[in-house]
Amino acid sequence: MQAAGRGKLSVWAALLVAAGCAGRPVAPPPEPAGGAGELRRWLTVLAADSLTGRATGTEGATRAARFLATTMATIGLEPAGDSGFFQQTQLAASAAPAMAVGANVIGMLRGSDPARRDDAVVVGAHYDHLGVGPAVAGDSIYNGADDDGSGVVAVLGIARRLMEERPPARTVIFLLTTGEEMGLLGTRWYLAHPVMPLERTVADLQIEMVGRPDPLVGGAGISWLTGYERSTMGDLIRGEGLPIAPDPRPLQRFFERSDNIAFARAGIPAHTLSSYGMHADYHTPADEVERIDFAHLAGVVEAGARLVRLLADGEAPAWHPGGRP
Repeated sequence: MQAAGRGKLSVWAALLVAAGCAGRPVAPPPEPAGGAGELRRWLTVLAADSLTGRATGTEGATRAARFLATTMATIGLEPAGDSGFFQQTQLAASAAPAMAVGANVIGMLRGSDPARRDDAVVVGAHYDHLGVGPAVAGDSIYNGADDDGSGVVAVLGIARRLMEERPPARTVIFLLTTGEEMGLLGTRWYLAHPVMPLERTVADLQIEMVGRPDPLVGGAGISWLTGYERSTMGDLIRGEGLPIAPDPRPLQRFFERSDNIAFARAGIPAHTLSSYGMHADYHTPADEVERIDFAHLAGVVEAGARLVRLLADGEAPAWHPGGRP
């Protein structure tokens, strides 16, 4: 113990001397864009009790949308909605008439290659959750920190990283949707009113429930992709050695249970990135910020940013035979 302590002291002293400021604290290295601290700050706001679970059409969802738009502006994304960053959506459920107006939140990073900048890659997550429901252990707010607050802040983290790098060849659209929990309503609205033509949209990557490691694929920093074998997106991941595995639970049919399926049925190679390990807090008030592993989440953001860069700069993905739903 004492020897270890002296070693640590020596290293610290060496840092002080090297910095030319012995006797004064050395500033820690700056946090990387989209790092764990920034992700925590964003998610702490998004999954706060004050937003009352972000149910579609509620004041909590409206406040969440405003926060997300402000964050996109701070990151430096270009507004891509019909009202700044907001895409106003008239929502309608299959068994009900038109209901409360909501909004998708959309930012854009324009492509730099004249031959490909009119092609788009969509990176998305849904920001809505279940709102207020039956109390469990005295808590009735369904905060949705993992579902899908973690995916939303991952999308923002990827945007932050790409904004600090050279511009991508293709345009990247960052799409944060409402109404997923009510039947993909926000995504369906976007597909009917796309920012860029769907025939020029080469890929869609949704991010959902990436706030905790999944032991089935190796734990912290590793995520998995739904429908991995369906398109060349899986081949791209494998070829680049990204820490993204095939979906370890195909019988759960996760490929069909997130916003990606609406894009896929429109013909666009579309998958969801996740690390959901079937934790028991799913759709309960216990899905709180305190249970998020932010070091893991930051690792997923890093891998996700690399994947989005490949999609934006490389060959457009294509369905394998029989892979398109």
